[in-house]
Amino acid sequence: MSAREQFEGSVSLLDVVALLDDRPADRLARGQVGTVVEFVADDVVVEFSDDGGRAYAIVPCRRDELLILHYVPSAA
Repeated sequence: MSAREQFEGSVSLLDVVALLDDRPADRLARGQVGTVVEFVADDVVVEFSDDGGRAYAIVPCRRDELLILHYVPSAA
């Protein structure tokens, strides 16, 4: 099962996600980590912040462009 297929589950507000592809127009690279901050139509809005907590990009993303990250073990 691909990472894109694994994301088919629901996404929640404040989920930590990673980009699956480069987004040059937004100056974001594959693997950059952000937080879901809003839902707009079929897209989710993701905020990307630096280590100091300052947002450097807030962009709408399709759900299939993201991978939800988990920090505790969960059943696959």
